[in-house]
Amino acid sequence: MSDLLIIMILILISALFAMSEIAIAASRKIKLRVMVDEGNKKAQAVLTLQEQPGAFFAMIQIALNAIAILGGIVGEQALSPYIEQILGMIYQGPLLSQISFLISFFSITSLFILFADLLPKRLAMIMPEAVAVNVVSIMRWVTFALTPFVVFFNGITNLVLRAFKVPAEREDIVTTEDIVAMMDAGAEYGSLQQQEYELIGNVFDLEARFLSSVMTPRDQIVFFDVKADAKEVATKIIEHPHNHFLVCDGSLDKLIGSVESKDILRKVLKGQTAEIDNELISRDIFYLPETLSLSEALNTFKKAAEPFAVVVNEYALMVGIVTVKDLMKGFMGDLITHQGEELIIKRDNSSWLVDGLTPVVELAKVLEIEEFPEQSHYETVAGFLIYTMKRLPKRAEFINYGGYKFEVVDVEGVKVEQLLVTRISESV
Repeated sequence: MSDLLIIMILILISALFAMSEIAIAASRKIKLRVMVDEGNKKAQAVLTLQEQPGAFFAMIQIALNAIAILGGIVGEQALSPYIEQILGMIYQGPLLSQISFLISFFSITSLFILFADLLPKRLAMIMPEAVAVNVVSIMRWVTFALTPFVVFFNGITNLVLRAFKVPAEREDIVTTEDIVAMMDAGAEYGSLQQQEYELIGNVFDLEARFLSSVMTPRDQIVFFDVKADAKEVATKIIEHPHNHFLVCDGSLDKLIGSVESKDILRKVLKGQTAEIDNELISRDIFYLPETLSLSEALNTFKKAAEPFAVVVNEYALMVGIVTVKDLMKGFMGDLITHQGEELIIKRDNSSWLVDGLTPVVELAKVLEIEEFPEQSHYETVAGFLIYTMKRLPKRAEFINYGGYKFEVVDVEGVKVEQLLVTRISESV
């Protein structure tokens, strides 16, 4: 009976080491750091152990192999006599000892596999951080007790790794892909709400999107002619209630400055006409190149503290205008998009009306397309059509991509105003 008791103790000890190995290896650094911030000192010990795991894993392997050898020696002696006695009741042949040994070996091996390996490792994988913080102190003491053996085997391991030019320590760098994977998992299991998921995803798109995807393009800019009469100015303010208007001399290519609508309204309230006086015009215009990403533009706006910027291309020609609100919509999406501003309108479960200026990254999310082809060459869905066709598309022309049909519905001059996107049965 003492041998059976020793086997049980060996199984428990082996289970502890197997559980510790998996738990400390599988513990997530992000979650451990949260526990450290909450005052859990053992979580910090686990992080320290993960940073230099060589000695720990050397100790684990020494312990597990020693237990396995000892278990094999004791196990055969513990069970063989009992199995031989029971088996002898029905069989007394010359192979009785060998059969008893095989059954004993199989039984001991099965017990170790099940209770010293599979079950503890499964538990450690299910809740790695909870297990790790509870076993880390014991593991550190055992490592200290086996220091001579640990130093010897860990040193040889490091020499072999260096010989093959393999890093001796693991570098844990949290990449964008890692964070996205965690977001996907959180959204799948419900711990991250859909709006939160979309918002965080949009933040990661800030570096990949440029000003042209959110700005008001040149042909849609409402501006005042410096020679405009009071009636024309008042009409534009009523029809387009913006806070700021550009002031030009005949066209956007002759930009003079900008004026605030509240200054004109103040004149009207004083009984004066709504004409644009020189003293109302601010000639300090904030310019941004169209090659800036949304992230860079946000940082620039933060430093400049300007409400809007004129977007220019490499030839110093105005191509659009962008406000802080436009940039915010770039990653806030539907959270600040009001009724009437939708660029993508769902008609039914298999078709959408899409504005030509819709950023392709936004349409890709709606259609669940991983990426449009050679996406770095264009920003909008109209640009996608033009780039793919290698010409300006005409009304009713279409292309198929990713299981969808992109059909031009409305064209105004050289501008693609609206498309109809329809799901088709096969990808082309």
